[in-house]
Amino acid sequence: MVVFLVIMIVFMAMYLFIMLTYRHWFLKLKVYQPQRPQPSTNFTIIIPARNEAANIGNCVSSILQQTYPSHLYEIIVIDDHSTDDTAAIVKALQATNSNVHLIQLADIVFDQQLNSYKKKAIETAIGRATKDWIVTTDADCIAQPTWLSMYNDFIVSIEVVFVGAPVAFTNDGSVLESFQCIDFMALQGITAASVSAGFHAMCNGANLAFKKTVFYEVEGYKHVDKIASGDDMFLMNKIQNKYPKQIGFLYHPLATISTLPMPSVRTFLNQRIRWASKTNSYQDIRIVVILWAILLLNIGLVMMPLLAVWQPMVLLYWLGLLAAKTFVEALFAVDIAAFFKIELKAWHLLLQFPHIVYTAMAGTFGLFGNYQWKGRTVK
Repeated sequence: MVVFLVIMIVFMAMYLFIMLTYRHWFLKLKVYQPQRPQPSTNFTIIIPARNEAANIGNCVSSILQQTYPSHLYEIIVIDDHSTDDTAAIVKALQATNSNVHLIQLADIVFDQQLNSYKKKAIETAIGRATKDWIVTTDADCIAQPTWLSMYNDFIVSIEVVFVGAPVAFTNDGSVLESFQCIDFMALQGITAASVSAGFHAMCNGANLAFKKTVFYEVEGYKHVDKIASGDDMFLMNKIQNKYPKQIGFLYHPLATISTLPMPSVRTFLNQRIRWASKTNSYQDIRIVVILWAILLLNIGLVMMPLLAVWQPMVLLYWLGLLAAKTFVEALFAVDIAAFFKIELKAWHLLLQFPHIVYTAMAGTFGLFGNYQWKGRTVK
């Protein structure tokens, strides 16, 4: 038991150091100051969609309402074997907007079985793209009218080949949505901090851009196309290896994409299991070490109250470790919430308890099990 407690203290010390380091670099990150150049960058916005009839219309419409000149961008929705009205909704928008295009993935892969349909969808759309820069987002996202203008401003003003930008969950105030909003907000803060520091690559495929030529220079998703998740971070890692000084993060509220949280605990867990499933596939050993350390720490924190049944003193150590974790995370959360304009409340501290449980579960099942996503069983 003593050995276990020492290990937990060491893991917690590592975690607190990592979080304080992220916070240090996040605070160094300055909000981008727009230079307001003339619109000149041309974009292909790619939206993979599977059974997104409830969302795809609003997503495409928000992009069509950009303040950016319409002749400088096109929208490609690639329908991934939808069984609802996703394709019909896109076709209706296509009829009145010449820069909206629909691709049916079923016409490309036929009966071929894939483990990552999304990577295939994006790769196919890039092959049809007519513009120089690729922007990816998700079918349940909403873009601000200034979205593409901010990307153009950043790309013209700074020498970059890959740009990540913020993503925020909407929140109706319920416990489940508040939990997801705060959890995802923290991930976004870590993403921004990691790019700010330049010590490893993190991004979110709901809001990123890259040069089409660079995608082909790094051979796209070759060698990672069999991994179900990671279309964003694996690509970023490959590009960062080739262009380490030309990766940027567009840290500005007007570049933020909003997206929907998962509607149920089950879909939320499956989403996080999907994200965790790529842990051992990262080439950057620093990411792998950090993710494993966080997983083992949270598994230990779940175990400690159970062990306290036989060794009551373990409960005191557990409370101490939990207090230290909560305090440091709260410090970081306040800084991130200020950027995203998210109101934190005292009761949010109680979300620490389900957070350690879900982190342990998602990490374990992501590494060692299958999961359901978009009606498919993924290995």
